[in-house]
Amino acid sequence: MQTLTKLTSSKALMEFIEHFLDSKKAKDIVSINLEGKSAMADYLVIATGTSQRQVASMAELLREELKKKGIRNIHIEGLPQGDWVLVDAGDVIIHLFRHEIRSYYNLEKMWGMEHLEKNPKATRF
Repeated sequence: MQTLTKLTSSKALMEFIEHFLDSKKAKDIVSINLEGKSAMADYLVIATGTSQRQVASMAELLREELKKKGIRNIHIEGLPQGDWVLVDAGDVIIHLFRHEIRSYYNLEKMWGMEHLEKNPKATRF
């Protein structure tokens, strides 16, 4: 995992999140570059957990790591259910899914595959 003490750009934040999720055994990590395409965020990071417990745990641990890096006002939705948890870290929005839920909503298709950022450590589909 990266040892950044301060995340100075949305790309650095996205890369930190990718590495963090990879270290927590997230699967199929995909980043979608939204810079200039959406006002809601610069990047979406989408990842899959193997269970509700793993999805919820990754979200909680990610929130704690982001706080340590100085990211404030982190909002989380869907934590009690653990099927689809959204973590809003400002310039980067993270969607953590169970496999079945991710397949159903297919956010990658909605945003267009041509905007994917490749993460060499991530499992790809």
